[in-house]
Amino acid sequence: MTAITLLLLDFTGVVHHYLGWVARLQFMPALLSLNVLVLLTLVLLTLVFGRVYCSVICPLGIMQDMVSSLRRKKHRFRYNKAVTWLRRFMVAVMVVAFVAGIGSLVALLDPYGNYGRIATNLLQPLWLAGNNVLASIAAHYESYSFYSVDVWVKSVPTLIVAMVVFVLVATLAWRSGRTYCNTICPVGTVLGQLARLSWLKIRIDTDKCISCGLCARDCKASCIDSKNHAIDYSRCVTCGNCLSSCNHGALRYGTSVAATDKPVNEARRAALVGAAIVAADVAFAQTGKKLDGGLAVIENKKQPKRRVPLTPPGSLGASNMASHCTACQLCVAACPNGVLRPSDGLLTLMQPTMSYERGYCRPECNRCSQVCPNGAIKPISHADKSVTHIGQAVWIKQNCVVLADGVSCGNCARHCPAEAIMMLPLDPNDNLSPMVPHVDVSRCIGCGACEYVCPARPFSAIYVEGLEVHHV
Repeated sequence: MTAITLLLLDFTGVVHHYLGWVARLQFMPALLSLNVLVLLTLVLLTLVFGRVYCSVICPLGIMQDMVSSLRRKKHRFRYNKAVTWLRRFMVAVMVVAFVAGIGSLVALLDPYGNYGRIATNLLQPLWLAGNNVLASIAAHYESYSFYSVDVWVKSVPTLIVAMVVFVLVATLAWRSGRTYCNTICPVGTVLGQLARLSWLKIRIDTDKCISCGLCARDCKASCIDSKNHAIDYSRCVTCGNCLSSCNHGALRYGTSVAATDKPVNEARRAALVGAAIVAADVAFAQTGKKLDGGLAVIENKKQPKRRVPLTPPGSLGASNMASHCTACQLCVAACPNGVLRPSDGLLTLMQPTMSYERGYCRPECNRCSQVCPNGAIKPISHADKSVTHIGQAVWIKQNCVVLADGVSCGNCARHCPAEAIMMLPLDPNDNLSPMVPHVDVSRCIGCGACEYVCPARPFSAIYVEGLEVHHV
């Protein structure tokens, strides 16, 4: 969880360089990117150890344990029957959303995506604010070990969703432990069915059990029926709380309930699980600057309405993005140029789109493609990015300061890295005609440099319209 959280909070790219592979170990990203190696590893871990994914890999599951532990009350859980119909319904909704390509619904049900939105929307602003305090202190002593970054709300709807999900999950965890995991989360339900077949399980020795119920009252999954000596393995997350609570040695984590007087070695069990996870891990082993003259107040730019949303190079187009993205916000957090922000569209809600009010998509930056664990943004080299067309610039005559204010400009042409914009006379037959931008769409890659540097406010006189399918 710590590694995932640092990835989501990081804005320098340093953490991603060392720990970027951690995000690829999550279940839904592996499924959407068709990462067979990770999927097989997670299935194997579940078939051997039980639902250890939910207890030691899934960050949302660990967050629930942290919230639950804040309520310092012993023996506060109790056995509850599984709400089977609701669990099956949530899995069915996930499957339908997945097949129908409703990315926003898939994102709402993905535990990793939900934690990503909680971290980037609720924790990252605090992290960035703390960084800015350190930057101010360092600057006072003429040190530049830290640099200040903008703290801003990238999407109000996504922020609201993150807050609602956090309150829901935290409330359920506070009241009754892993209720969200075992009732709502479709990933937990799927892995739970595999866990029924796991080789190692927590087993009850009926000869020693006196049905005192201590194990059930310490089970955060509410899955131990001590009266009937039964455990619902589809909900058990193999946390081991029950093992330490039993005073009669009636519980054992293993392949059978063979009588043994040898105490359970919790450290050894944790080491075995950890070693298996680490073994799987081994297989995968600036910021935009605000233009401000410092004298007059500059009106902020507004995002233009685009018929086709802009998606990053490597995403192949809006369709691929919508069908593969779980809106974990990892790419949004990693973007150093302030270009990526969550979408407000209904079908693509919370999934990343691009806009150029705060920066443009620099051809030398491919960080989003390096951190995406879902296959929504495929890895792309700097060379390939510089020739990948994600959109094309469109000139809006009535917004241009050349015509509206009668001044010379040419910012868009001077800053275009693809040399796709030329300043030509508005009237080709009049040598005194004002020089206005003309876009060569065959050269324009849609990076947005022109839109970003355009001085027109609040809407730029030149903006980038997205392409349904990216091409070279």
